[in-house]
Amino acid sequence: MQDMKPEDVVGPYREHTLVYFDGTRRKVLVTDIESPYPDGRLIVSRTDPAGIITHVNQSFVDMSGYSREELIGAPHYILRHPDMPPAAFADLWETVKRGEKWQGYVKNLRKDGGYYWVKATVIPNIRNARIIGYTSVRRKPSRQKIAECVRLYPTMF
Repeated sequence: MQDMKPEDVVGPYREHTLVYFDGTRRKVLVTDIESPYPDGRLIVSRTDPAGIITHVNQSFVDMSGYSREELIGAPHYILRHPDMPPAAFADLWETVKRGEKWQGYVKNLRKDGGYYWVKATVIPNIRNARIIGYTSVRRKPSRQKIAECVRLYPTMF
């Protein structure tokens, strides 16, 4: 996965290096610009069992700032914001690998360095008693829940 490029970022940014669960390292460029979640829209994606994106809807493309071509075949953690505690994603993966539904609030990183909050539901796709991938549906979160996460997440690192 490629590092973020300064020419893609809007406004002043901070640089972070993220290390993902598989050992991959990536330089991300983060701004304080929030893209508000649009009313009445659902962000939908599907991944294979390893978390590689296989499908995205137009709302996903619009909110992430990436093109469909950039997203398909990329690991879903391309959206990982450095403010998200690794424990949140550990819980997600432990839950869905057991074949159970996971729900939570996630701060996602846009291609332009900005961010957006979602209420995410991740469901394992099971065929013949085997997990063949995951579907994630994201909805608009309440501002109250976002405020709770902003206070809680820094304590989880």
